[in-house]
Amino acid sequence: MDGKGIMKQFVVFKLDDEEYGIDILQVKTIEKMSEITRVPKTSSYVKGVINLRGEIVPIIDLKEKFNLGESALTENTRIIIVYADETIVGLIVDSATEVIDIDSELIEEPPESIGNIESGNVYGIGKLEERIVILLDVQKILNI
Repeated sequence: MDGKGIMKQFVVFKLDDEEYGIDILQVKTIEKMSEITRVPKTSSYVKGVINLRGEIVPIIDLKEKFNLGESALTENTRIIIVYADETIVGLIVDSATEVIDIDSELIEEPPESIGNIESGNVYGIGKLEERIVILLDVQKILNI
């Protein structure tokens, strides 16, 4: 996708048992779950806002946005703070597991449909030895 042999880093997280990745350059921070203030008349997957060190950040339940059900909050639940252009949003995920390097030669174009996730939200599919990581496009998730 990006040329030969270029390594890209991705923050890997889980939704249910599936692994997803977001380009590390679009991740501001990963936070433990905190109290979310509801905002009326928003989409059901928009859980509200948090105050992150003086900045108000909208929070999206990524599982609910992808029609995978609502996230069950556990001690592993994390909010990944991402940004694209001037937009900063928190994404609720089941757990954030690691940062990995993927050679651009091992990233394939997404298929037309990936289960319940629209392929428009997917940047590519990372193929590792025994794993497949669905790489998400933050700008498309945030509808920018």
